[in-house]
Amino acid sequence: MTLYGEKSPPADDRPTVQVTAVTWPDDGPAAGPAPVPGEPEGGPRRTGRMRMLLAAGVTGGVFAAVAGAGAWAYAGDVPRGTSVLGTELGGRSRADADRELRAELERRAAALAKPLTVTVDGRTAEVNPADIGLAVDVPATVAAAAEANAHPVSRLVGSRTVDPVVTVDAGRLDDALRKVLGDQAQGMTMPAISYQGTTPKLVQPKPGLALDPQRSAEVVRAGWLAGTPITVPLVESHPATTPEELDKLVAELAKPAVAAPVTLRTNKGSVKVPPAAIAKSLRFTADKTGKLTPSVDVKRLRAALGDDLNAIEVPAKDATVTIAGGRPTITEGRSGQQLDTATLGSDLLAVLPKSEGREVTGELKPTPPELTAEKLTSLGIKERVSTFTTRFTGGLASSRSQNIATIAKDVDGTVVLPGKTFSLNGHTGERGYAQGYRDAPVILNGKLVPGVGGGTSQFTTTLFNATYYAGLEDVEHKPHSYWFDRYPAVIESTIFWPDLDFKFRNNTEYGVLIDTSYTSSTITVSIWSTKIYDSVKTEYGPRRNITTPKLIHLEPGPSCIATNGINGFTQDAFRVIKKGGVVVKREKFTWRYDAEPRYVCGPKPS
Repeated sequence: MTLYGEKSPPADDRPTVQVTAVTWPDDGPAAGPAPVPGEPEGGPRRTGRMRMLLAAGVTGGVFAAVAGAGAWAYAGDVPRGTSVLGTELGGRSRADADRELRAELERRAAALAKPLTVTVDGRTAEVNPADIGLAVDVPATVAAAAEANAHPVSRLVGSRTVDPVVTVDAGRLDDALRKVLGDQAQGMTMPAISYQGTTPKLVQPKPGLALDPQRSAEVVRAGWLAGTPITVPLVESHPATTPEELDKLVAELAKPAVAAPVTLRTNKGSVKVPPAAIAKSLRFTADKTGKLTPSVDVKRLRAALGDDLNAIEVPAKDATVTIAGGRPTITEGRSGQQLDTATLGSDLLAVLPKSEGREVTGELKPTPPELTAEKLTSLGIKERVSTFTTRFTGGLASSRSQNIATIAKDVDGTVVLPGKTFSLNGHTGERGYAQGYRDAPVILNGKLVPGVGGGTSQFTTTLFNATYYAGLEDVEHKPHSYWFDRYPAVIESTIFWPDLDFKFRNNTEYGVLIDTSYTSSTITVSIWSTKIYDSVKTEYGPRRNITTPKLIHLEPGPSCIATNGINGFTQDAFRVIKKGGVVVKREKFTWRYDAEPRYVCGPKPS
């Protein structure tokens, strides 16, 4: 006869266990007659009592066995029979499982560090796991093992394998795969709208095949521990803006936007925004998904309107510092009024699709000067730190001298704040006839020819030397192709719009004032600030690799400028900066001068 133990209470999730009863030799039939009253104590009545006691004992034993089995099954945090990478973690605490898994990874370290063989679009290369952040996340793996198949019966019997949690740096992996792929990827053709004049020009969107970082990460994570070659797929991607949406954007915005001007009204008057200015400021920008979004670039709009804004705006004026009586004198600036651009772009964008009612209202707001007298006073511009003078001939009546004076006046009084970089091209802009410059000799293609702005290189050299002897940081300069004895060798600089520039950085904690002055034969640049160095001097190395000029005959005419020729050479110059009586910086400058040919305006003698 088979008996079943009582079911455990609902709160106990231990399994029901099947139990078989034990029969003793003196037991009678399982279904004997009921005891007769008055019979002796050892008869059927006593036997029944013994049978009941035995059953109770067996049942208690069964429950003890069940309890023991449950305790064994629930021992540790990780279910029995659970393994990771062939290592049994079942029955262990999380801490023990963590240690055991790390030990297994240490045993496999050499294999896990081997380069992966990765193929992308037919191109194969090896990638180091460490370079892309491939690793097993031990805590996450142990947590997954502890939660694996925790059903009550499953904790008693069976086994299960848990895959390790693998991590990878998707960004670094993508960079590595792009190197493997090279230029084979067929990227999406992003939609675009631009203007040629006021005519919209389109680029239609097209799908492409490219790496998908998340998909790549999935494939590499799955294939790493297997130690087999990995093939990473390319995924077809489509720009978010469709051809139909692009055409609609052109028809509903790009074309009507430039069909007529927009009137910008303020309490100081109004300004017409012409279609050409709209075309220059209306931008259609595609994000990395290919979604095209229109916007108005207010900076471009202001540049396109130019002087027209003077009708409604009053520019702020910065405080200035000038040298009077041998010391700096500060003059307070003034506030101005400027268009509030916070909502101007969105307001303008809203009316561009319209054929009527093309008006926006602009608000003028007070604009404080960028540089106030208080701030200027705090910059420590108190003494002359350096000065440099070069000489020129011809007096101020010559075009070359006029150009030197023009650029000197433009730069005079410029303040360079601490940490900022000064660009001479950036400060003056293009130096053409409209800016007051004249034709004078310039070096072009190795010879002197007339050109607008000739002579500004002499000012550049003078400014370079003033900043050089102030100990300021040289950012960009280029010496002339030929050496002219009016300049110090090596420590000189040419300039040419827009390709050749001169830049220096104010690498001090004080403001820097550029003070310029000129006479009929000299140009002088002085730097005013707070003196921080004892001295700045130049030590020259000997000239070497000396070459002599060639004789070249040129076609006579207005563009021919005769020269006597100058030797070429290479030379080193060392800027030596001292502070506190010791050398704190020694910088080397080297330049190779070509030999300037001796140009003769006329044919060779027969």
